[in-house]
Amino acid sequence: MKKTTQRTLWPLLSTLASIVVYLFHRPALIALGLEVESETIRLLSGAASYFFGAWLGARLIALALERSGPKRRRVPKLLLELASVALFIAASVATVMLVLGQSLSGALAGSGIILAILGFAIRNVLADVLSGVAVGLEAPYRIGDWVAIDDTIRGRVIEIGWRTTRLLTRDDTYMILPNSQIARQKMTNYSAPRRKYRGRVEVMLDHRISVAEAKALLADAAARPSIIVASPKPDVRVASYNADGIRYLVRFWVPSFADDIDCRDAVLSEIDAALRRRGPPMPVNDIVPHLAAAVGRNQ
Repeated sequence: MKKTTQRTLWPLLSTLASIVVYLFHRPALIALGLEVESETIRLLSGAASYFFGAWLGARLIALALERSGPKRRRVPKLLLELASVALFIAASVATVMLVLGQSLSGALAGSGIILAILGFAIRNVLADVLSGVAVGLEAPYRIGDWVAIDDTIRGRVIEIGWRTTRLLTRDDTYMILPNSQIARQKMTNYSAPRRKYRGRVEVMLDHRISVAEAKALLADAAARPSIIVASPKPDVRVASYNADGIRYLVRFWVPSFADDIDCRDAVLSEIDAALRRRGPPMPVNDIVPHLAAAVGRNQ
């Protein structure tokens, strides 16, 4: 409550003060006997009330969004900025109408011509900005989410701006991507709707071990690492029956994308140890780690 009061106190007081001046400036000038142009005060106080009101509205919207959003996923900064810009544009149009005495249609027509000229001159920048607005409204990812762009760029979202989205990869590489490029490509969010997801590794074993024994051995080995999610338990599926061996999919749940490599390393290490303990006659022909696709999360 104290934080809310601090953030809205000055915008509220400024808005109320400007409205009071706009409504009562003439009686006040007469009572004080001041020879000041009342029309100038009317215009200035009216414009101030519009902009102070936009300031207050932006603060209230920011507080509402922060309270409605989940605590673990921060509200994108872009969404807050978009609301603020919309309010200040409305205040600007209202000020033009007040100063020039134009109707709403006349003010919008004049503003539209100027915006059209500017839009043609900065169309590439505008494409990034509009894509950023769409990202802010749809919120396909938020700050802190791990995402993959076109299956080639992977990182954690650290900032969502008007023109660009900034990622930090697992190798601490700082990447800046135009929002228009992100909008045109396939994106996978590994943090939504939940942070955990299903990963897998592929293992090919010789025909001399039965499928039942192989499944039991691989499932037991995959369940040993403490880094993976304990429930649901790992499972094993036969992927293919080939001439050189039987290929198995060992599936397990990863707590978050940041732990993906460590989880695969731990599972493969336990599988290797289990196969070596068993010994011949079960040669291991091939072990191929493979990250599960996003569609495999709910399988």
